[in-house]
Amino acid sequence: MKPTLIDLNDYVRVGEGANGASYNHKSDPNIMLKMYFRNFEAAQLELELAQKVYNMGIPTPKPGDLVTDGKQMGILFRRIEGKKSYSRACGDNPERAEEYGREFAQLSKKLHAVHVDTSQFESCKQRYYNMLAANPNFTPEQKQKIHDYIASVPDTDTALHGDLQFGNGIFTEKDGVRTPYFIDLGDFCYGNPMFDVGMVYLCACLNDESWTMEVNHMSNATAARFWDGFAKEYFGPDADMEEVMKQVKIFAGLKTLMVERDTRCPMPQFRAMLEGTIY
Repeated sequence: MKPTLIDLNDYVRVGEGANGASYNHKSDPNIMLKMYFRNFEAAQLELELAQKVYNMGIPTPKPGDLVTDGKQMGILFRRIEGKKSYSRACGDNPERAEEYGREFAQLSKKLHAVHVDTSQFESCKQRYYNMLAANPNFTPEQKQKIHDYIASVPDTDTALHGDLQFGNGIFTEKDGVRTPYFIDLGDFCYGNPMFDVGMVYLCACLNDESWTMEVNHMSNATAARFWDGFAKEYFGPDADMEEVMKQVKIFAGLKTLMVERDTRCPMPQFRAMLEGTIY
């Protein structure tokens, strides 16, 4: 896939994440750009995944071309005007955090009701095996126990976002009706939905206050209320939440593999969810 050359001066920077920055086109309101800071191969992978996911009918902005400014690689998307992320919405309206959590759970359940052609996407379990093998921060004994637990997770062909956090869900609102979308699909895969749910819990309940404020624009107390709304909606009123949480925390701990892959440093507050459970 050959990238199209663009002039970054035609765009205005509007946001930034861990892996890249987002831009809006200065003269065309229908175009936005996601530009990667590094790991340029990830731009092509995300575009390929975004196209497949869009074609499946999962709500996500329509992807366009792979582009470069000569230094960085990026992806053009159809811009969703007036969008707001669920994390920003919670920060702006903390009293509505549980409501947003319930809505995000409904969106997630619709995603997890989709069955994919497994020949077209990576298995989440295989991705975790690969990340585990490459992780230098666990002992061989810990790695074996983690591998055995992952292997014990029931296999499904369920669509997974792969990085399901409230910053990766956006919505527009008109006349009181919200239309939601998923964004940042570079980790899309298939497998047991608990791999996704564990990421929601990790982001909402396991970070330092300063990180939650800086990245998710809310306090830890607000994030916890988002999780409460999410969990009640996702698992239903008859769920044994004590038993549910035992499992959720393990899957949140497994997300350590993904976080440590990206940060390249140990995350003891996340791997603590594995201590006394898996090892």
